[in-house]
Amino acid sequence: MAREPDGTAIDLAAKLRLFDTHWTPKVVAELNDYQVKLVKIQGEFVWHTHEDTDELFLCLQGEFEMHYRDRIESVSAGDLIVVPKGVEHKPASAGESQVLIIEPRGVVNTGDATSEQTAPNDQWI
Repeated sequence: MAREPDGTAIDLAAKLRLFDTHWTPKVVAELNDYQVKLVKIQGEFVWHTHEDTDELFLCLQGEFEMHYRDRIESVSAGDLIVVPKGVEHKPASAGESQVLIIEPRGVVNTGDATSEQTAPNDQWI
């Protein structure tokens, strides 16, 4: 586990260069009971919900869509979106996008769905 010492600046671009896989969030920091994760996304993710928590997605590079059952929200670099707890959603990105996620420790990326896109949890870089 490559945790940064308390109070040390974290170079997000350097952390993003450490992995190439899509849909596999990597933890870069913790605050209270929340984790800050980086993920590279491309293509479509699985429909899922997180019954007990909201999720924050901050687009660092590229652009993606957050699909809801009743609409699609576009998210560009510099934008963030908060998916409310219990709301079914599916991120999708035509090209590769880099995203920062903030959510409680222990949240599984596919929520209530099990699929080949379910990533190992709590992977630090």
